[in-house]
Amino acid sequence: MFRKRFAVPLINKDSVTYNPNRPPPTLGLRQGAVFIAKALHDPSGEFAIVLYDPTIDEKPKTIEEAKKADAPEAPKIDAPLVHKTLAEILGIKKVVEGERPKVPVVIDPRLSKVLRPHQIEGVKFMYKCVTGMIEEKANGCIMADAIQPFAIDGKLSKEELTSQIRQWAIASGRAVTRPVIIVSYETLRLNVGELKNTKIGLMLCDEGHRLKNGDSQTFTALNELNVTRRVILSGTPIQNDLSEYFALISFANPGLLGTRLEFRKQYEIPILKGRDAAGSDKDRQKGDERLRELLNVVNKFIIRRTNDILSKYLPVKYEHVVFCNLAPFQLDLYNHFISSPDIKALLRGKGSQPLKAIGMLKKLCNHPDLLNLPDDLPGCENFYPEDYVPKDARGRDRDIKPWYSGKMQVLDRMLARIRQDTNDKIVLISNYTQTLDMFDKLCRHRGYGSLRLDGTMNVSKRQKLVDKFNDPDGAEFVFLLSSKAGGCGLNLIGANRLVLFDPDWNPAADQQALARVWRDGQKKDCFVYRFIATGTIEEKIFQRQSHKQSLSSCVVDSAEDVERHFTLDSLRELFQYHGKTTSDTHDTFKCKRSPAMMYGDTSTWNHFINENMKNIQDLLLRQEVGADEVSARCYSLFGVWGS
Repeated sequence: MFRKRFAVPLINKDSVTYNPNRPPPTLGLRQGAVFIAKALHDPSGEFAIVLYDPTIDEKPKTIEEAKKADAPEAPKIDAPLVHKTLAEILGIKKVVEGERPKVPVVIDPRLSKVLRPHQIEGVKFMYKCVTGMIEEKANGCIMADAIQPFAIDGKLSKEELTSQIRQWAIASGRAVTRPVIIVSYETLRLNVGELKNTKIGLMLCDEGHRLKNGDSQTFTALNELNVTRRVILSGTPIQNDLSEYFALISFANPGLLGTRLEFRKQYEIPILKGRDAAGSDKDRQKGDERLRELLNVVNKFIIRRTNDILSKYLPVKYEHVVFCNLAPFQLDLYNHFISSPDIKALLRGKGSQPLKAIGMLKKLCNHPDLLNLPDDLPGCENFYPEDYVPKDARGRDRDIKPWYSGKMQVLDRMLARIRQDTNDKIVLISNYTQTLDMFDKLCRHRGYGSLRLDGTMNVSKRQKLVDKFNDPDGAEFVFLLSSKAGGCGLNLIGANRLVLFDPDWNPAADQQALARVWRDGQKKDCFVYRFIATGTIEEKIFQRQSHKQSLSSCVVDSAEDVERHFTLDSLRELFQYHGKTTSDTHDTFKCKRSPAMMYGDTSTWNHFINENMKNIQDLLLRQEVGADEVSARCYSLFGVWGS
């Protein structure tokens, strides 16, 4: 009766589609729009990179389902159409109440069209790992590439920083205006308490080798965060031993390799015995078996690409290891020190300061002026040359004497040749700020413009210094860099030559330092030189580096033919001088002199004796032909990266 009495007259209405019996809308409420779930970007677009396609990427959830998926399907008999639902006929999956619809995940075309092939591969790999598509209970991975970091310098006070972190932590829903936080390890460690109870979707850890120590404060702080999807970015995923490797893997995917004790018993001890040069064939066989077992577990979560990928986009890089003889004054001091009563007592197990003695030897390999003679070397006065002035009798600005050091003489000649015959710039790197002081004196004495970056420089000023050096019109052609302060992250493409003056025990530190000039944006061919004092402790450090990189090659790069170079009991050899050899490294590794090139395994690099350096492309090394300072045999002198 109500509808008949108050029927709306049919005025300007379509009599076919108009329905007078339709209930009127509820007063005061607006009917919500119906949203159809779809990808943010077109999966079939020109630059589309599809990380997830529900039609092909659905993964079986159980072992039984996986077996069924691998088994050949039995022939299916189509049911009559009358017995099928409309969704089945159209091929539409029925949406269960509360179930989220599955749509393709597509990278923004603005980003995808500038990604390189290896970067696309890395993004796809990372997505599959963190979403559990590879293994349901594992949501982490290790991106073992050398990847340029992106950092934001914080200039906030402690109170302002704490306030902003709290606001970020409590934000939810539409209040999340800043979904990503970029923070340094140090700042996070100090403020981890503000983030402990915050559910975090994804954590990316750049320079991830800093997490190598499972007992460090940084590792502990990050491990306290409530986040299951963890991605480690590192160009050097394994450095010193397998315990560091375990720390990285267990951080990315906790529990994947069991407890620390279980890992050591199951994998670490057998693998290390197998790598030991004194190990038996049985040890080698067992170690190889355990290594294969380990690789089967972890390789699903590690993607490893070496520097040769960049060769498609960067100029050629020539990498040389230059073995330099000690200068006469250096040699006398070196032999005097290793034959002293203190060192003899140390080698009998009675010494209490082996690290101090090692440090003194390393400094002596750089230049005698780095030691406080004669306090550090009692009785060394008998070896003073005629022009030597003791430290207590000279002023701060006394000129450096390069001829007291074999390596310094070679460097002095290199700098002079670069300045005279090229427009190249060069980066000089050392582990010691005292060595940088000597470089600074040498540059001022020769009239070379230089810039310096070490641990004393404020972080906010570093980029300004780098930009000044990278300016092609800048007057400074030498950049002095501390490997401890600026070895990671700096882009010094203003230079195309680099000298690493002394080796570090940690090969990762040296590899990071060596990568400062051969980076994106470099336009000129690069020349990288590693200086090693022949027959000294530096050769043993260099050999030890190769052993660590051999371990990295076995575990990370899956190489099976890396030489077993060392016994575990080699500490005594550090305090010996091999004066009759042209390269102790060459003799120890029994080098093959193969033309093949394996980055990190120097036993297969090309080798040149001194007289053959005249055929090398590098004008700086050609001028060393016949010089006494460069060994008659220059081991691993030549390595080429690039097209």
